[in-house]
Amino acid sequence: MRVSPDRSLIAMHKDVYMPMLGTAETVAKRYDIGREAQDEYALQSQQRTAAAQAAGYLDAEVVPVTTTMAVKDKETGEVSHVEFTLTKDEGNRPSTTLEGLQSLQPVMGPGMNITAGNASQLSDGAAAVVLMERKEAEKNGSDILGVFRGFAVAGCEPDEMGIGPVFAVPRLLERHGLKVDDIDLWELNEAFASQCLYSRDRLGIDPEKYNVNGGSIAIGHPFGMTGARCTGHILLEGRRRKQAGQNVKYGVVTMCIGGGMGAAGLFEFA
Repeated sequence: MRVSPDRSLIAMHKDVYMPMLGTAETVAKRYDIGREAQDEYALQSQQRTAAAQAAGYLDAEVVPVTTTMAVKDKETGEVSHVEFTLTKDEGNRPSTTLEGLQSLQPVMGPGMNITAGNASQLSDGAAAVVLMERKEAEKNGSDILGVFRGFAVAGCEPDEMGIGPVFAVPRLLERHGLKVDDIDLWELNEAFASQCLYSRDRLGIDPEKYNVNGGSIAIGHPFGMTGARCTGHILLEGRRRKQAGQNVKYGVVTMCIGGGMGAAGLFEFA
């Protein structure tokens, strides 16, 4: 995809078209997020997703898709077609090790931080959520997962677009008279480990409430669907925990946006 630069924007913010990889490096260096911490976070994401898949926690949010897959014989080169049903996200690498992550070379060269292991994956995917008035849901017999309570957006500098949640989340919570500790589950999109770590720690979020089943580093980050995926996931995870007897009430989904923006949504579990 080609982008025609807007010169008026460049005049105001010279970094407005900075590639997101570059913004992640900026965050790592500006806020002293080390390579080791980023790799450790990436490993945690892979491990949490692997554990969630093994326990069946993610099954309810995946609609099986049956398709025809081409299979090539490595020895003969012959291609055959078989029917295949996709029942789970394939991005997770359960065999990931810290040593393996540390061996990866930074994409932008020596001395840099971001690798293929501590950044979100380039993946294909689709997600959908249905929003309606409660009376309509009850009339239709729909399975109510939660209540959408509110939404907030905020701008930030383009060269550190990944920390947009740091500005959007306080605005959201203030509007609803809540504090960070009042939120029981958080989904903060894992575009890059550097921005996840800074946003989590700057906001003061408990790591045990944060991306509890891994995130986009392990699952993948198809543009345009990740917000919906995170929303569906947090609502289903909230319901699972309530059914298990846990006292959970609120969840927040938040993510960064290229160009310099953050968005955050508040949900109350049904």
